Amino acid sequence: MTATHLSSPAADAPVGPVATGPRDPHDRAGRRLRSLDLLRGVTVAGMITVNATAGVQGLDGPVFAPLLHADWAGFTLADTVFPAFLTMVGVSIAISAKPDAASAAATRRVLARAGRMILLGLLLGHMFFLADFHKYVPRLPGVLQRIGIVFAICAILYPRMSGRARAIAAGVLLVGYWGLCLLPMPDGSATDLWVQGHNFVSWVDRAVFGNWRYVKGPDGYDPEGLLGTLPAIAQGLLGTLAGDYLRRGQPVTAAAKRLFVAGIAGMAAGLAWGLVFPIAKNLWTSSFVLLSTGLTVALLGMFHGWFDRDDRPATKGDLFGSFGRNAIAAYVLHDLASIILTGDAIQLPFRCLAPAVGTQVAALVPVAIFVAIVWYPIAYMDKRGWYLRV
Repeated sequence: MTATHLSSPAADAPVGPVATGPRDPHDRAGRRLRSLDLLRGVTVAGMITVNATAGVQGLDGPVFAPLLHADWAGFTLADTVFPAFLTMVGVSIAISAKPDAASAAATRRVLARAGRMILLGLLLGHMFFLADFHKYVPRLPGVLQRIGIVFAICAILYPRMSGRARAIAAGVLLVGYWGLCLLPMPDGSATDLWVQGHNFVSWVDRAVFGNWRYVKGPDGYDPEGLLGTLPAIAQGLLGTLAGDYLRRGQPVTAAAKRLFVAGIAGMAAGLAWGLVFPIAKNLWTSSFVLLSTGLTVALLGMFHGWFDRDDRPATKGDLFGSFGRNAIAAYVLHDLASIILTGDAIQLPFRCLAPAVGTQVAALVPVAIFVAIVWYPIAYMDKRGWYLRV
């Protein structure tokens, strides 16, 4: 079992979009941004919880709906995870940028890192296909593939564009993507953005990827599809704007308040746009980008105000910090270990508890066990100073 389309790890390394080393991003004043580590760690824990919940939802009853993605239009707790990572990719790019970021050597490093990310995503996404060519089909898009692409484009653009130019570019991408979604489908079908697959963007996925897409059928699409990468790039660019602000070395309390207010404004704009352009993760709509980016920035502001007030060292081996500092290792491990969720041993507590507490509460037990299984080796690596580099 794998659910790698659901969510993903993110970025904090000086030149990459994942937790790839022991160095942490710093603002201009040299203050360690524990907030970004911890917010990333919370998101990684959420990713594992969401994917584990998807893995156990086939048990004898329903699970808590907020831990599952919206079928199409809508916004659940699970839908916050992947976009949070893309926003933090942009934040990390900005606060860790070096003076030579526009050099040819830096560009080569960016492209090489993005290429490794994409390759890792393809390998993880094709584990079952490589084991049985006849039962499974390839799928080219994926979470790590999208992160690699967004990271590469945003990291290349960042030192070459002002903040104003990046804001304009993000706006053009979001408005332009709305127009793409409204284009008539070449097969003559009626466009309805509120219905799964009834739009030009989904039609492109069907035409380009054929059966090599995640959702099959005449209304199929891919949640990490081709044209949906455009608003994802806009999300990374918006993240760089938040990173720019943190980079200025403003007083923590003032910076935290302004980030929080900016995040609330983004959420309000996304909700308002969602009245005419549905908030849909699977289509990665522009309203979804504004809502999810605003939520991430607001949380970053809160975390910044709570955890960056002093220069206290990070606590090695803690739950969220360990996940945040080694996000890519946690992602790989949880993906490889997901087969555990289909086993009788981890499902036994569910079956014992379900008659007494109900399936929704009982399903949280195997999910919590799986989170702990992933966390323990990640915490050990953190204590030893071992970080997976990509």
